[in-house]
Amino acid sequence: MIVLRRELGEVLREERQTQGRSLRDVAKSASVSTAYLSEVERGTKEASSELIGAICSALGQPLSEVLSQVTSRVAVAEAATAPVPLHERRAAMSARNAA
Repeated sequence: MIVLRRELGEVLREERQTQGRSLRDVAKSASVSTAYLSEVERGTKEASSELIGAICSALGQPLSEVLSQVTSRVAVAEAATAPVPLHERRAAMSARNAA
């Protein structure tokens, strides 16, 4: 099962690590505890939209860009786990709607 908070956490962690920044540094910039940021990155805490915005700001990343990356990851995971490939499902739905 795809869990949105895990995908979000992975995107945030990858960005932080790409920047070579510590949990403590980003947590301080986002005004959140290091432990809480760690839980968000691991996908064990469901962060509020305000907190996600603060973390993105601390990372110098637009919220829209982070969410776009999360969306892409979710789409890949959905395609990999769909019982019927999504492109086939969409084609079947389009054909039904056209009829």
